[in-house]
Amino acid sequence: MTHVPQLIVDLSLILTMAGIITLIFKKLKQPIVLGYILAGLLVGPNFNLFPTITDIKTIEIWAEIGVIFLLFNLGLEFSFKKLVKVGNTAAITGLFEVSMMLVVGFVTGQLLGWAKIDSLFLGGIIAISSTTIIFRAFEELEIKTQKFTRVVLGILVIEDLTAVLLMVLLSTLSISQQFAGMELLQSIAKLFFFLTIWFLGGIFVFPTLLRRYRKLMNDESVLITSVALCFGMVFLVTQAGFSAALGAFIMGSILAETTHAEKIEHLLKPLKDLFGAVFFISVGMLINPSLLVKYAVPTAILVLVVILGKTTFVTIGAVISGQPLKKSLQSGMSLSQIGEFSFIIATLGLSLKVTSDFLYPIAVGVSVITTFTTPYMMKASEPFYEWLDKRLPEKWRLYLNRYSTSTETIAQTTHWNQILKSYAQTVILNSVVVIGIVLASSRQLADQLHERIPETFITNSVLFGITFLLVSPFLWALVFKRSNRKAYSAIWLSRKYSRGPLLLLELSRVLIAILLMGFLLNSFFATPTALSVAGGIMVLGFAIFYQRLQLFYNRIEDRFLQNLNARQLEGSGKSKRILLPWDAHFAFLEVSPDSNLIGKTLQELKIRENFGINVVLIERGSKTIHLPRPTEVLYPCDRIEVIGTDDQLDFFRGHVEISTNGDMYMAHEDSIVLERIEVRNEYNIRGKTIRNSGIREKTQGMIVGLERNGERILNPDSSMVIENQDVLWIAGDKDLIRKFVNTKTANSGEEIEQSLMS
Repeated sequence: MTHVPQLIVDLSLILTMAGIITLIFKKLKQPIVLGYILAGLLVGPNFNLFPTITDIKTIEIWAEIGVIFLLFNLGLEFSFKKLVKVGNTAAITGLFEVSMMLVVGFVTGQLLGWAKIDSLFLGGIIAISSTTIIFRAFEELEIKTQKFTRVVLGILVIEDLTAVLLMVLLSTLSISQQFAGMELLQSIAKLFFFLTIWFLGGIFVFPTLLRRYRKLMNDESVLITSVALCFGMVFLVTQAGFSAALGAFIMGSILAETTHAEKIEHLLKPLKDLFGAVFFISVGMLINPSLLVKYAVPTAILVLVVILGKTTFVTIGAVISGQPLKKSLQSGMSLSQIGEFSFIIATLGLSLKVTSDFLYPIAVGVSVITTFTTPYMMKASEPFYEWLDKRLPEKWRLYLNRYSTSTETIAQTTHWNQILKSYAQTVILNSVVVIGIVLASSRQLADQLHERIPETFITNSVLFGITFLLVSPFLWALVFKRSNRKAYSAIWLSRKYSRGPLLLLELSRVLIAILLMGFLLNSFFATPTALSVAGGIMVLGFAIFYQRLQLFYNRIEDRFLQNLNARQLEGSGKSKRILLPWDAHFAFLEVSPDSNLIGKTLQELKIRENFGINVVLIERGSKTIHLPRPTEVLYPCDRIEVIGTDDQLDFFRGHVEISTNGDMYMAHEDSIVLERIEVRNEYNIRGKTIRNSGIREKTQGMIVGLERNGERILNPDSSMVIENQDVLWIAGDKDLIRKFVNTKTANSGEEIEQSLMS
């Protein structure tokens, strides 16, 4: 008989069980992740009713590959640019909630009498919500178009990044067993340094290579190349002393900025699903039912801690960031669960052999229970808000409303903010690059060279010369590069007392450059004479090649920015969102093939009249139609962007998405924005109807909101007459809208001047 490897037998067993269980869970409309965990429990060594797998070590390796693919896919969906766009609300709320849950988890573990390391891992386990479960609940409850979901999705982006950083820090602290503040700060500094180096280098190199060989790459080569890059980064990161999951996440976030991102994500999905399933099955295999029964009380306590803690801290964080109480409470009650990252962190503790056996099944138990409670928490959020709102003191309610309104209006950026942001960006990025090149040259390259050639003054001089050529553009940028010249000039000319701080900033840049030059010199030379000679050569080189260094750095910067924005520039248009000051917002919907709207023009459908909303964008394959005309016809699988209130969007969604596909769409960057225009005396659109004002034709936009005498009208009728001091909200191209307003003002001024002369 032909021998069948045990791995194939085990995989056949676990995947068969997983297939059966997931079909049952789909029928019951429960998260598939829980089905995988149950399948793992049934075929694991702690449950003897069904056949049990025997090659557990090999399955664990497959599970580790599953974690790599899960984090790689998360990086593809993440991208560092998305982190910048989540806004202050998500950043403040996410960081506040994660920090507080870490503290609460650690304190709870200590009160339960657990060891410090168990309490530390417990904090990480209960701090991160489940993206998969929340997306699924939004889809099943048909609330993905509601306004608060955007806040939730932004917080999840912050949580995902925090979870990756937590894994690295927990690994470092577990190995060193040092919980002192200095040890933690060193770990964070090392992590920040390597993240910056990998990100900058990755964005500079990989998108360029993929773009250069784009015509030679079919689906097969794209998949193989992306997986190879993923595992290559995993190897580099583990060599630097970090976790494999971090490497996968970094490479995913780098490739997320390329024009291949969507294709890679699509091609990677089967691999992610397969290895991800094996990972979650391995989670179930490690569950010991007897431990679950033994620690039922701590599990119940932690379920309450998760539900109450995350609801409370997300709500408080959102309120602090300026969100209304209703939206804050809805966000908090939506995030009151833990999921896949909790399993990964718990598995990390077991693999490092630093956590107790009981922590893992407790984490799984808490996750399972809070997963089941999530839809009910979401449903209860609005009734609970109404109950709470009736019982809040009137002073509190007025204060919260006033606070959220005033916070939304604070959008001004001062000149000092611009200068300090530019200063920090220039200093940090260039310093990290210089240090990275010097370390790589003086340690890695020097070690390789000296294995073949004895170390002498000449070899060190050659290495120094090569290193200096590599770092000189970045040292030049550190000292001489100027950004935000307008802000700099405005501060310099406005007040004499502002010039001192500006000069100090410039001198600090020179001082940092001198310190970095000293670090470079000291890495290759020891004697004062050699240091002096090399230092003189550096200064002379800067003086002679100043212009060339400037041109070379500009080329490097242009290439980096081109790669960073390649997806945005070459991909189909996506849109940047600015929300209206009332309960209207943008949402993406996909036209189902079964929708009765198909084949009709927007004019025939009378969407504004029948549903109270506006269609501002249609995506059709690779074609994007901005602010479509009334004669535009809707086709199956069109992806349309509309603006309206939660109730209007929910009602309209029932006519558009007859059968949904389970995708959760998020807004992306585009040229469409909302501009607030206050009608003044000099505007000659006063007294004209919206239809006759020429706004649509001249700005390629539409009026989606109007404020008059304290009354707000969403999607006003085109026959409405524009009056003086009306506030118009126009969706369209920002530059065209401002050009139209300036033209109208100038034309009006010319008419007044001509009438006075006559």
